[in-house]
Amino acid sequence: MELHSIKRIIVAETQVPFVQGGAELHVRALVEQLQRRGYEVEKVAIPFRPQPKSELLAQAAAWRLLDLSTSNAQPIDLLIATRFPTYFARHPRKVAWVIHQHRAAYELCGTEYSDFEHTPEDVALRRRLIELDVRMLGECRRVFANAKNTANRLTKFNGVAAQALYHPPPLADRLVPGSYGDYFLVVGRLEAVKRAELAVRAMRHVPAPMRLMIVGEGSQRSAVERAAAESGLGERVVFVGSAEGNELARLYSGARAVIYAPFDEDYGYVTLEAFLSAKPVITASDSGGTLEFVVDGGNGFVCDPTADAIGAAATRLAQDATLAARLGDAGRNRARTITWDGVVEQLLG
Repeated sequence: MELHSIKRIIVAETQVPFVQGGAELHVRALVEQLQRRGYEVEKVAIPFRPQPKSELLAQAAAWRLLDLSTSNAQPIDLLIATRFPTYFARHPRKVAWVIHQHRAAYELCGTEYSDFEHTPEDVALRRRLIELDVRMLGECRRVFANAKNTANRLTKFNGVAAQALYHPPPLADRLVPGSYGDYFLVVGRLEAVKRAELAVRAMRHVPAPMRLMIVGEGSQRSAVERAAAESGLGERVVFVGSAEGNELARLYSGARAVIYAPFDEDYGYVTLEAFLSAKPVITASDSGGTLEFVVDGGNGFVCDPTADAIGAAATRLAQDATLAARLGDAGRNRARTITWDGVVEQLLG
């Protein structure tokens, strides 16, 4: 089927109720971009919950029951699946653009961020999930990943060859350079794997009056707040809560730099959002997808995942706004090369 003959498209999304993170924004942006180009697009979503893990196979089976090849006696020309388990749905022309699989059963297994243990039940469940992923992804005409880091996991764990397909962050059109103010910015869900507390502890090594602004909510907010209280930083750490659209763009625009040091991130909109705002990014050597964009000393800093190392990098930028501007400009030039036109051509071609 040629690109010009594709008219009706389903984008499949796993929806965690009451959560709006990068994956949800990814799907929303894809639907909008396809609609702008004249395609008839619908999003299909089924609620998902990662715990208890004993229900993971049942949730995958729910997607497998779906035949999305037709609707109202009219053909659906293409199914674009995203994260686990959307690619279990049935369609004769299925393309996967994998945001991530069930990470707790994959690269997070054996770390503090996974609930899978070395028990017979967990080992068997993990093995079954991997086997099913191989089979379901094998049904796809093509498999893409949102970043090289995700593509490498697909090869390592599943033997599936995937092409990295970068896309602009949803906020791209609103992001503009601004002043290099008196605060560092942390953006993202406050979950353990995002490691916002690293930035908090790093601020103990950064001289006043520099502050830390934390944007986001999540299950670990109280833990991050405790870390701030224990660090004795007082009003130098500000919890903004949720921020979107123009408000978030304004926070990016006025920051000195962005600290983004998650553990083994898939892609991470924050890196590109910072760059499009001409802000350097401080990240960690084990942060995964951020390392596909951040060049140490070129458009930011890549540090050991410790408060001391991140604090030292932040101090350099706190003391030198000219350096922050130079690194930020280099990041902006890199981020502006990523467009939606190439994404749509690849997915539909």
